[in-house]
Amino acid sequence: MEKFVEQALLYDFYGELLTKRQQQVYESVVLEDYSLSEVAEELGISRQGVHDMIRRCNMTLEDYEQKLHLVNKFVNIQKQVQEISRLADEHGVEEIGRISSRILEEL
Repeated sequence: MEKFVEQALLYDFYGELLTKRQQQVYESVVLEDYSLSEVAEELGISRQGVHDMIRRCNMTLEDYEQKLHLVNKFVNIQKQVQEISRLADEHGVEEIGRISSRILEEL
């Protein structure tokens, strides 16, 4: 999985478990693509401080995933439902295709 997509998924699942300050910094740097210098200047901290916080946030988010496996389960379910949808389309079973499409939308 691409690193940015992985980081975004981890943040989507576990971001609320970070402090508000960590969320602010992580969103700015990782999700909104601000530079470390821009965030450091805005918050009145060093560039190295921002870098360290991002590194700690990544480690924390990855630690949650190692323990809970929510992102992994989500990705696996998504793949399985896509396969169900493909098979339903292939075999002309429209109702199953509609149900699997609704499931994918909700994921």
